[in-house]
Amino acid sequence: MTDVETRHCLYLAHRAALIDYATPILGSREAAEDIVQDAYLRFAPARTRIGAPEQTLAYLYRTVRNLAFDVLKRRKIEQRETGNDTPFWALPREGQTPEQALLFCDQIRIVSDALSALPQEMRVAVEMYRFGDFTLEEVAAHLGISVATAHRHVRTAMVRVAAQLDRS
Repeated sequence: MTDVETRHCLYLAHRAALIDYATPILGSREAAEDIVQDAYLRFAPARTRIGAPEQTLAYLYRTVRNLAFDVLKRRKIEQRETGNDTPFWALPREGQTPEQALLFCDQIRIVSDALSALPQEMRVAVEMYRFGDFTLEEVAAHLGISVATAHRHVRTAMVRVAAQLDRS
């Protein structure tokens, strides 16, 4: 019997045990069968002399184990790459009922009316700070007022908007 035939017979005799060995590592019998098949493809060609049958079997088990751990590493990397990097606009939105959409639009109208009723300087300050993501220092520099006055304008405007929302 040639070395290739010996390896083939050894593989066939221990194939089920190799699958049972790889299944708990991978968590799937199908994946374990794939790994055992890959191990055989690496094991079958007689490129190197392995030695005694016990050493040959140990080499086959080690090959299965290493390939299984390679699959686990690959899965972990793929999960890390596809993890929570989904942009917010690609995530599914929760469905709103027509009533919720109408209430939201009504609240937006109330906020818009409350902002338009504010004095010009106060409205600019709150729009820059709350919607434009400017700092109070930048708002104060733009309007030519102190930081404390800019803060007072923003706070007063937000209190008025909240009061308008509470009334309706």
